[in-house]
Amino acid sequence: MLFCMSVQKDARLPPLSTSERTSSGKGTQWQVRPASRLLRNKGADTSGYLSTWPAHITSQVVRQKTPSSGVNEHHGSSDEFGGPISKPRFLEQLECFLRRELTSLDMLSPKLQERKLQAYREVFDYFIENFKTYKPLLSAIKNEYDITLAYLQEQIRELEPLRAQLVLLSEQCEKKILGLREQERTEIRALKQERQHLQQVIESMREQQRALQTQVYHLEKELAAQYLQYREECDARKLLIANISSMSYSPEEEPDVGHDGDKEQSEDPVKVKLALKVCREGLSRAQVELNRLHAEYGDVVPRRDWENLDRMYRENLLKLETLQSDFDQMKAEYDTLLDVHRQVSLQRDSLQNDLEVFREASTPRPHWEQCADMLGGREPCSEIFEGQPSKKRLEILLEELNSMGLEQKEFFSGQGVSNDVPIYLRYEGQLKNLRLKKADVVRIIKDIWREKACEEEKTDDSSDLKKFLHQYLQRQQGKQAGQWAYSLLDGIKRNLKDDFICLFYDILTDKVDESLYHGQTHLLSHLLKVFIQSDSTESGSLTTSEFREALRTAFPLKKDQDLEELVVAAQSELEASGGSFAYQRLYTEDADGKHGEFLGLVKRQAMAERDHYINQLRTQLEGKGEVGLEDLRSAFTTIDPALDSASLDWNLRKAFQTKDLHLHTALLDTEIALQRLSVANVSRAGPMTQPE
Repeated sequence: MLFCMSVQKDARLPPLSTSERTSSGKGTQWQVRPASRLLRNKGADTSGYLSTWPAHITSQVVRQKTPSSGVNEHHGSSDEFGGPISKPRFLEQLECFLRRELTSLDMLSPKLQERKLQAYREVFDYFIENFKTYKPLLSAIKNEYDITLAYLQEQIRELEPLRAQLVLLSEQCEKKILGLREQERTEIRALKQERQHLQQVIESMREQQRALQTQVYHLEKELAAQYLQYREECDARKLLIANISSMSYSPEEEPDVGHDGDKEQSEDPVKVKLALKVCREGLSRAQVELNRLHAEYGDVVPRRDWENLDRMYRENLLKLETLQSDFDQMKAEYDTLLDVHRQVSLQRDSLQNDLEVFREASTPRPHWEQCADMLGGREPCSEIFEGQPSKKRLEILLEELNSMGLEQKEFFSGQGVSNDVPIYLRYEGQLKNLRLKKADVVRIIKDIWREKACEEEKTDDSSDLKKFLHQYLQRQQGKQAGQWAYSLLDGIKRNLKDDFICLFYDILTDKVDESLYHGQTHLLSHLLKVFIQSDSTESGSLTTSEFREALRTAFPLKKDQDLEELVVAAQSELEASGGSFAYQRLYTEDADGKHGEFLGLVKRQAMAERDHYINQLRTQLEGKGEVGLEDLRSAFTTIDPALDSASLDWNLRKAFQTKDLHLHTALLDTEIALQRLSVANVSRAGPMTQPE
C-alpha cells in the first residue's frame, strides 16, 4: 500500500528524525515510515502527522460522500476494516484550485502549455509554502527544474533557425547536384554528337581528297599525252626544214638534150639566174624566221589550255585552304576532347582507388572479373553484373556456361532469296555470327516493339512483324543487316526459356498472334494505373487491404483464391510480411529484362483464364464439325453475354481470318477456328453464366 504525504493548513509535519535512512550502491536514500507507525511513536503529538490517504484509490472513489461516523475528522483517517476514505482538506483545496485554473484557460491559445505549467507551478508553490519542514529542499528542486527548463527552451530557440537553415541548405545542395549531373549528361551527349559529326566531316573530306587525287592523275596523264604530241610536231617541223634546206642547195639539173632548140633559145639565162637568186634569198629569210619562231614559241602552250589549268589550280588552292582550316579546327577540338578524356581518366582512377580501399575494408567478395573472358570481355561483363547480387550473378554465369556448351558457328550460310524463305532471312553467302548476348537480344526486341508501335501510330495501320523486322535491320544496320538478322535469330533460339523472348519468336514464326503481346502490355499497364489511383497519399506504397482492393478493382472477374495467390506472391517478392507494398518495385526488371514473380503470376493466370474461356467455347460448339459466322457469334453470346459488339467482331475476324465479316459466308472447321482464337488475345468481358 502506497502512502501519500499531505498536511492540513494549520498542521505541522513531524520532525525529520522520524524518517529512516537506508544506504545502497547509488548513495543514501530516505524512506518515509507509514503514518500509523509515526503516530504510535509520537503518542499524543498532534502538531503534524502523515496521512494514510491511499494513492491508488481512483478519483471516483475519493469523491464519494461518506458519513462522518467512524472517521476521525482531525486526522482524516478511515475505519480499520476498509470503510470509505475521504480526502484530506488541503488536497481537496489544491485540486479544486487546479481544476478551476485549468477550466479558465483558452484551449485555442497558442501559449496553452505555458499557462497550464504556470497553474501547476502555483499549486506546487502553495504546497511548498505549507510544507514548512521540507520547504528549502523542495524550493531548491523547483528552482533547479526551472533553470533546466529555461536552459532547454533557450537551446530549442537557438537550434530552431539552424534546423530550418540545414533543411534549406540540404535542398539547395541536392538541386545543385542534380543540376550538375544533368549538365554533365547534356555536355557528354553534345560531345558525342559533335564527335560523330566531325567523323562524318573527316570521311567526306577524305572522299573529296581521293576524288581530287583522281582528277590530278587524269590531268597529268592528259598533259603527258599533249606534251608527246607537241614533241612529235616539233620533230616533224625540224625534218621539214632540213628537207627544204637540202632541196635549196642541191646542184642544178642539166637540160634535157632532147628538148626543142627553140625553147632553149627563148629562155634568158640571166633572168633565170636572177630569179633563182631572189628565191634563195626569200628562202633564207623564211628559214631564219622559222628558226626564230621555233626558238621563242617551242615550249609555249595554247592560251585556252593555260586558262583552264589556271582556273583548276585556283579552285584546288581554295579547297586546300578550306580543308586546312577545317583540319586546324578539328585538331583543336580533338585536343579539347583529349583534355576532357584525361580529366575523366583521372576521376576514374580516383574512384578506382576509392573502390580498392572500400574492397580492402569490406568483406571479401568473389572476383567476378575472372569470368570476363567467358562473357565476351571486361566491358560486357561489367554491364551484365552491374547492380546484381551475387546470387543473380551466379545464375547469369551458369546460363552463359550452358549457352557456351551449345555449338556456335562462326558463320551462317544464307538461305537464299526465294519466296519460301522469310523476308528478313533472304541473304546469300557466308554471314558472320555476332554472338549476341541475352541482354543484347532483349534490348533489340524491346527497340523493335517500340519502333513498330511508333510507326503504327503514325500510319494508323498494323504491319507484319517479319516485314517490319527486315525494314528495321536495313535501316539500323545497313549492309550488315544479314549478319544481324541471323545472329538475332540464333540468340533468340538459344534463350527460348525466357518468356519475353519466346513470345517474340512465336509471333515471328506465326505460332501466336501479335495481339497476345499487346494484350499483356495493356494488362500490366492497366494494373499499374489502378495501383497509382489507389495510392491516395502518393507515397508509392499500399497497405495490405488497399493492395488487395486494388487487385480486385483491376481484375473483377478473378476468384478470391487467385487474388490471394497474387497477394502472397507480392509479399514474397517484396519481403513484406503484413506491412506496406511498394508496388512500383514490382515492375522493376533485372539485367536481362525479366519481370519478377508477381507479374509472371499475373501473366500465367491470364493465360489460364484464356484457355478456360476457349474450352468453354469448345464445349458450346461440341458436335459441330464446321462452324459458320452466326454459329460462332451465338456461341460467344451464350458463354459471355457481356461481350460488346466491337470485341465480338474482332474475335470473329481473328477466327475466320477476314477483314470484312459481311462478305464471308463460307464454313470453317471448328478446331481450326478454336486454334486461331487460342493464339489470339481473346478474354472474357463479363462474369461466367450459371448452368441451368
